[in-house]
Amino acid sequence: MSKTELDNKKLTGIAALMVHASKIDGDYTEDEKSLIFNFLNLFTKEKDVISKILKNAEILEQNSNQLLDFTKIIKDNSLESKSIVIKEIWKIIISDNKVDKYESNLMRRICGLIYFPDKLSGEIKINLLSELKSNDI
Repeated sequence: MSKTELDNKKLTGIAALMVHASKIDGDYTEDEKSLIFNFLNLFTKEKDVISKILKNAEILEQNSNQLLDFTKIIKDNSLESKSIVIKEIWKIIISDNKVDKYESNLMRRICGLIYFPDKLSGEIKINLLSELKSNDI
């Protein structure tokens, strides 16, 4: 996903999807917020801009009742671009060291809406869990 593909409006939508994933377990933590901030930092280094995008994403997520608002932004991107977003969402979901059925269901729904292979999503999740385990040693 290149910087030219994403303007602040699209970044806000993607960040809103990440906020939604963060909140799905009922606990939106500072660690999760930090992961979203770090993702946004890949596209702009201006901390004020990142904070504004994140704040707008939180408002957008709070006022929306459907995933389509967020997923349509990335649906037509390349598989590689979608992989980046899926990986970041999995990072958020597993940041608390557990994945509940609502989080798993959300990932299946997101993958379906953006035409992303479930198998690849599962591989990304397994790789991230392996990285976490190897870092704990």
